[in-house]
This record gives sequence, C-alpha cells and structure tokens, in this order.
Amino acid sequence: MDELRALIGPDNGDATTAQLCVRAAIIFLVGVAYIRIAGRRTFSQASPLDIVVALIVGSNLSRSMTGKAPFWPALAATLLLVVLHRLFVMLTIRWNWLARLMKGQPVVLVRDGARDRRAMLFHGIGEADLLEGLRLEQIEKVSQVHRATLEDNGRISVVPIPGEKG
Repeated sequence: MDELRALIGPDNGDATTAQLCVRAAIIFLVGVAYIRIAGRRTFSQASPLDIVVALIVGSNLSRSMTGKAPFWPALAATLLLVVLHRLFVMLTIRWNWLARLMKGQPVVLVRDGARDRRAMLFHGIGEADLLEGLRLEQIEKVSQVHRATLEDNGRISVVPIPGEKG
C-alpha cells in the first residue's frame, strides 16, 4: 500500500507532476473499463475513448482552475490524457482487436424479420427501442427488416427486406 501511495501521491493536492501523470493514466484506463461495462447505450454517439477524455480533461482543467490541484502538474496530467487518447485512436486504426476492445462490435438485433431477443436483452435494447430505430428508417414492422444492427455508436442501423420499406 505504501508503494501505491508513493506512486500516486497524497490526496491533499500536494502530488508531484509525475504522480499526477500516474493518476491520469490509471483514471484513463479505469474510465474506459467503466464505460465499456456501462454499455454503449449509456453514451450513445461517442466512443469510450472520447467520453473518458472529455470527462477527465474537463475535470482536470476545472481542478487546476479552482486550485484543487497544482496548476502545472494538472495541466501536464491532462496533456498526458490527450496524448494517450490520440495514441489509442491511432492504435485502434492499426489493430482491429484493440478497436473491438475499446469500441465494441456491431450486434445484430433482427435477422430476416426475427428478433434476437438474447442480443437485445444483453445490450439493454427493449422492444420500444428497437421499434424507434425502425421508425427512424421509416419501417413500421420488424417483419419488414432484413437486418437491424446495434452499431458501435449506439444507433440502430436497418436494412429493409427489398420491396418492404414503408
């Protein structure tokens, strides 16, 4: 426990630049994990990476503004987060396995007019949510759907059965 305290510093605002950077890296990784656990519907359009950076950068900047954290070390830790975000974005472009881990994968909810209730339940998509996604594509009934997919960004994309739209 003493090693961890030395690594992350005290909680009284006296952490060093290096300790704030360690905290920032830990918060970044934990934040991505928490958002992945919460599910993609929680934040809909943004990726977990984007959400974590937005929340923590805002918080860090706020703390440095109000004097709750040392100014320059807090800015250094915030810069580290921004650089980590950029690095992870670049790495997810290069490695599909990392992209799947960070962003998730599309999930088929309807296949040839049949709901996949297990997928819907697992991802927190109720009947009303599915029907809303269909209505946004001007489709009235699930039986008119070739494929409806919960995308990485939380939206439901719909491919109608040919000649069945409307």
